[in-house]
Amino acid sequence: MELSVLFEYSWVLLLLVALEGLLAADNALVLAIMVKHLPEEERRKALFYGLAGAFVFRFTSLFAISFLVDVWQVQAIGALYLLFIAINHIVRKKLLNKGKEEIITKKKKAGFWGTVFKVELADIAFAVDSILAAVALAVTLPNTNLPQIGGLDGGKFLVIFAGGLIGLIIMRFAANFFVKLLHSKPGLEIAAFLIVGWVGVKLSVYTLSHPALAVLPEGFAKSPAWKITFYAVLILIALGGWFLSKENKETSTSEKSNKTG
Repeated sequence: MELSVLFEYSWVLLLLVALEGLLAADNALVLAIMVKHLPEEERRKALFYGLAGAFVFRFTSLFAISFLVDVWQVQAIGALYLLFIAINHIVRKKLLNKGKEEIITKKKKAGFWGTVFKVELADIAFAVDSILAAVALAVTLPNTNLPQIGGLDGGKFLVIFAGGLIGLIIMRFAANFFVKLLHSKPGLEIAAFLIVGWVGVKLSVYTLSHPALAVLPEGFAKSPAWKITFYAVLILIALGGWFLSKENKETSTSEKSNKTG
């Protein structure tokens, strides 16, 4: 594999890990709220069953989507879905000011298996978000010499799968770090979903460049000019989320009291 190709793949994987980390923290908050009414032992089992199911779903759905990734209708649906979840989350969070806990806790509390079922459904929804975002980021990568897996180039398949697997690991083991980060820098959550929306724009550009539509020139989605524009805007969103985010006063106060105590 050429050095430039290796660099591009490494950059996309790093980006996927960062995005998966922020989304996994956001998703971990949802799951924590969903299972908090259960006893501690059952809570752990419910989360374990949910994550196990999410892993199986991610792998099988990634294998299935690898055969459909070049179908422009599938690309269009994926682009619209990513744009929808980004806009829906930001509108609900900023304009309607509704938090996840407020929405979820209003629902009737389920028993153990009912909770496991809800966690499973939530994990599947998260997996769809992550896979579509990963596919949108990886689909314009150059092909490698690796054999095809499903309908995708082996390198693209592996980078998408690695990003999804790391996302699950983060959700299971490193979610607390990202949850604290989101509490101290709440603007990062908005930035993460703005990035999801921008990735949706990327997939839209890829769709419009499809030979069957030819709204944009076929090579535009893979052109250096578009790639530089995409990553420049993405970095600006991430930097804006970090530097423009107001520090959570409650978090900083509790941290200071813990240090003095």
